[in-house]
Amino acid sequence: MDTLHALRVFVRTLELGSLSAAAREFGTTQPTVSKWLARLERQLRVRLVERSTRGLSPTEQGQRFYADAKRIVEQFDAAVGDVQGMTGQAAGLLRINAPVALGQFRINAMVQRFLADHPAIDVELILNDRFVDLVEEGVDVAFRLGGTLPPDAIGRHLATVPRFLVAAPMYLARRGVPSVPDDLATHDVVRFAWTPGSTVELFRGEDQARVPTSSRFRVNNALAIREALVLGGGIGVCPDWLVRDLLDSGELVRVLDEWAARPQDLTLLYPSRQFQALRTRLFIDFAVGQFSGIAGFAGGQG
Repeated sequence: MDTLHALRVFVRTLELGSLSAAAREFGTTQPTVSKWLARLERQLRVRLVERSTRGLSPTEQGQRFYADAKRIVEQFDAAVGDVQGMTGQAAGLLRINAPVALGQFRINAMVQRFLADHPAIDVELILNDRFVDLVEEGVDVAFRLGGTLPPDAIGRHLATVPRFLVAAPMYLARRGVPSVPDDLATHDVVRFAWTPGSTVELFRGEDQARVPTSSRFRVNNALAIREALVLGGGIGVCPDWLVRDLLDSGELVRVLDEWAARPQDLTLLYPSRQFQALRTRLFIDFAVGQFSGIAGFAGGQG
């Protein structure tokens, strides 16, 4: 039996919480995953998991064995990465998670450049706007924009993202151009559906303004906000990278351009600093270098 593979199956099955999820990750069937676990249990002569109609859970022995099994798999991957690094080779699957709009507008092209430099690496780019659990979902690196990071988060700060007010010229021609922040109270503000409250917070040097606004259109997708603004749906607070091309073309213009919203931090997260595969370390270093020169981002750090 391939004991190392059995350990991988056992570790990921516990982390994902189900045989079916593990089967999807390994590109096999649920019965096959179950057979690998059964073989490992026979080899160890210990029952590692309890199976029931509600799913599966580790036994006391299985929970203790999980920590050692995970460490063995990570150490093996690190050893392989070191050997590959000595020969300049990196291979295997790299799973990357990013917000939808950021992924489509910036990360996708970045990944293509990375793939061109490393022909033996495969990438699975997963785009969604929810905060994924890296360990549970088997993600190697994840891009995070703003928000509160978990207290145990491990990562690298990539850049600070400027945010400001924008609108389409057609909207401003119809509704008027705000000259002071308080004017926003009479305008339609397009905003993210998950943004708490309806107050727009703006800064100009030491000055701060908080303006209650009306939002007739709220949506949980940055690309939809971008399109709604171009169509004249209102004024929106947007990150520079999302609308930079539209500002350059004149389809959108800055509003109250002396004022700006609170910037967002862009962070690259990963599950652990230890035992990282070479492909993961290579991509982290690559991403840090890439964001130092991408339009719409400021103050990138390595």
